[in-house]
Amino acid sequence: MQKPCLKNADEFPDEMVLQRVLGETRASWDIFTEMLKTEYPFFAGEWRYYRDGNAWLFKVTKKKKTICWVSVYEQKFSTTFYLSDKAEPLIVASDLSADYVEQFIAGKHFGKIRGITVMINEPADLDDTRILIGIKEQL
Repeated sequence: MQKPCLKNADEFPDEMVLQRVLGETRASWDIFTEMLKTEYPFFAGEWRYYRDGNAWLFKVTKKKKTICWVSVYEQKFSTTFYLSDKAEPLIVASDLSADYVEQFIAGKHFGKIRGITVMINEPADLDDTRILIGIKEQL
């Protein structure tokens, strides 16, 4: 599996760095960040360098609750949601792509939670991220 590419702790992922790494996918990134601002005004996003994974991650929160983690790869990025087992009925009943439903059902447990990672290459890929934000908000 491809690893996140923002590995240099001294290089903050500013607009120029994101443009260089994401390339054409930068348009999807811009749509994602605008979606957060307009549709979820109570959310906050923050870049942090995590030494355990040796990479910069964008953490999206609502007050103290983590909504999702965003990792950047060459020409794409991902949103990862960690959800408890009680989210399973919501996920199964949702309009999520079947691959993501299966990813959650068959996913490895980390204590009482499991993760779903949505890879984003183009704006349409953000539909599943929106659904997962809605599910996270319901819990």
